Amino acid sequence: MTDITFTADERAILVRRIQGYFSEELKQRIGQFDAEFLLDFIGQEIGAYFYNRGLYDAHTLLGQKLDDLQDAILQLERPTEFSR
Repeated sequence: MTDITFTADERAILVRRIQGYFSEELKQRIGQFDAEFLLDFIGQEIGAYFYNRGLYDAHTLLGQKLDDLQDAILQLERPTEFSR
């Protein structure tokens, strides 16, 4: 698996969000460098957990959609002398 990367614009937004969180919730100022450092830490150490959760959720959703599709296909079946 390759590393998850963000564009410069996405990274800037994430850094601003971190800075905003620190300012509003923790009443602390955090500089851009520190926010970028924290973003890198989160991405490297915690990001895989969020990424995997997204994959699990996508897998579950895809399975449900495939079940629905299978049911829809079976409803198209015409009666014949053969039975399943």
